Amino acid sequence: MAVAVDVVEGLAAKFAALLPHLDERQRRLAMGAEARSLGHGGIKAVAEAAGVSAVTVSAGVAELEGGGEPLGRARAPGGGRKKLTEIDPGLKAALLALVEPGSRGDPESPLRWTTLSLRNLAAELGAAGHRVSAPTVARLLREEHFSLQGNAKTAEGRQHPDRDGQFRHISEQASAHQAAGQPVVSVDAKKKENVGEFKNAGREWRPGGDPERVNVYDFIDKEKGKAIPYGVYDIGANAGWVSVGTDHDTAAFAVQTIRTWWQRAGQDAYPDATRLLICADGGGSNGYRTRLWKTELAALAAETGLQITVCHFPPGTSKWNKIEHRLFSQISMNWRGRPLTSHEVIVSLIANTRTRTGLTVAAELDQGNYPKGIKITDCEMRDLEQSRRLRRHDWHPEWNYCLSPVNPP
Repeated sequence: MAVAVDVVEGLAAKFAALLPHLDERQRRLAMGAEARSLGHGGIKAVAEAAGVSAVTVSAGVAELEGGGEPLGRARAPGGGRKKLTEIDPGLKAALLALVEPGSRGDPESPLRWTTLSLRNLAAELGAAGHRVSAPTVARLLREEHFSLQGNAKTAEGRQHPDRDGQFRHISEQASAHQAAGQPVVSVDAKKKENVGEFKNAGREWRPGGDPERVNVYDFIDKEKGKAIPYGVYDIGANAGWVSVGTDHDTAAFAVQTIRTWWQRAGQDAYPDATRLLICADGGGSNGYRTRLWKTELAALAAETGLQITVCHFPPGTSKWNKIEHRLFSQISMNWRGRPLTSHEVIVSLIANTRTRTGLTVAAELDQGNYPKGIKITDCEMRDLEQSRRLRRHDWHPEWNYCLSPVNPP
């Protein structure tokens, strides 16, 4: 089959522009490659378009198919543009001096106190006599295994020497309670939220160009105030309870939330329970130093007949509290991008939090008054301990203790 005339004309135009720049072997190989791509009739068509003999084109085809040695260098060894690091041997060292953690160049340099962007780095290098562009700075950094890095929350401060021991103690207590069919809960207060038309982090799907309109400034609305979510997470049942307070985050509010959880959900889920284990942070309204927390729990133990054991996490380890990543994080994802316009909206969003692993959440608004500044005297604490209603564990008694419902014999 003959090759179309327009194809031959296109090849003629291509060869007229290309072949004058090639040596003899390169011309032969280029024509052979074109002939192979055209298939049957390609040799004749290429020869006609290039104005050469068909034997020359056939030789090019045979050379390609025979697997001859590749063409040698077209440029003499050492030719071409030199790398910038070869022209300026001190460039890479100067760049690394600017970006090394802890040094970042001369302490007197303003770059130490600015963002280490590619443009700032290139400008600083230029001021030091190293002419370099921002893309070249990026390439040099990648060659040295640098990459854009954010901050990583890993430093927990000075670790308590018995930190791991306390973790083991909590695990042993939880395992013993769960093996006996007794409830184990994790408690904490979630971050306070401004109530009103305020920006909430995150995004959700809406019609294009129609974002939710919220206030420019986050000044608190004195009429609506704040929302104070305090949660109880039932570890065994994978269920959460959240009371949304409107007054203050006090120990009385924290224990009232536990009381409400027990009345609304806990006693139905554990009808035969005689003990309750509470895992809590070491600070805040449920802190291990808070006297009101202990006296309120003693009152709850007397009301419910439960022996309440409390285990606090060591200082600086609150993120290990299960309620943080099993309940609170799911609530934050559920209400992302939505203004928390009222307490009722907050309660609804919390109560509708679900996960594919089976988490269920109940929530309720608590409009009770929980005044701050309530003092528990030394005499009251001494009476609590001497009556054996408050009994401390041998292992770190400040972190681990029990509240009994009645005076033991």
